[in-house]
Amino acid sequence: MNQSPLSIAQITDIHLFADEKQELLGINTTQSFQAVVERLLCLQSQIDLLLITGDLSQDGTPASYERLQHLLIPLAKPTYWIAGNHDDFAVMQQILNQVYIFPQKEFTQGGWNFVLINSAVPGYVHGRLSETTLAWLDWHLASRRTQPTLIALHHPPFAVNSHWLDRSTLENSDEFFTILDRYPQVKLVLFGHIHQEFHCQRNGVHYLGSPATSVQFEPQSAHFALKPEHPGFRLVQLYPNGRWLTQIERVACNEYILDLAATEY
Repeated sequence: MNQSPLSIAQITDIHLFADEKQELLGINTTQSFQAVVERLLCLQSQIDLLLITGDLSQDGTPASYERLQHLLIPLAKPTYWIAGNHDDFAVMQQILNQVYIFPQKEFTQGGWNFVLINSAVPGYVHGRLSETTLAWLDWHLASRRTQPTLIALHHPPFAVNSHWLDRSTLENSDEFFTILDRYPQVKLVLFGHIHQEFHCQRNGVHYLGSPATSVQFEPQSAHFALKPEHPGFRLVQLYPNGRWLTQIERVACNEYILDLAATEY
């Protein structure tokens, strides 16, 4: 008998501000996220949990995280999060732990083991996994060998063929890969940061990047560049036997004018 999959939505790079009217590079990030939430409400019966992979806020303010929590409540879905380079982890821990939002960084559901690791380095754009985090990841995977596993972090452990973005990926990917190579139960690694769809495979593990709910970056660009494309998110179906399926959803929102002349973000 076929078992039903666990369906998750990966949401990433929301970049909310304390001021709900403030824009990021020409897009109102509150409005674009509201459009994503409206689409998720349409899919509500098909989604079991939400996974938010960093840069929930642009300014790291309590007000931005409180707004995020308020906007997520109507979805009434278990929601797990990790920090990105724009986030304030201490503030997140204080606020994002109520109603359906959980601070846990490891849990089991639908026959899958989920591991959420913090790759953010305070004050820097690039990512790095601390020795403590790597040791914890190794220990946790060693104790959960029988379940297919999904790992989430904010920074991509691979170059994505965009010179400017590749300067802010995960600095110690080799140490990360060394651990994963010991544990064949790891099937998927999800990440954000790059504001675009990405997929590659290494030693049987699939690495998936997702569009942002805010602005989108031009793929394979040597210099900072925006792509006039709708916000999006990733849907993933996880089967207890380790099989998985995924698709990208794009969401039309109110018209906006991207600041295509911007040189940084």
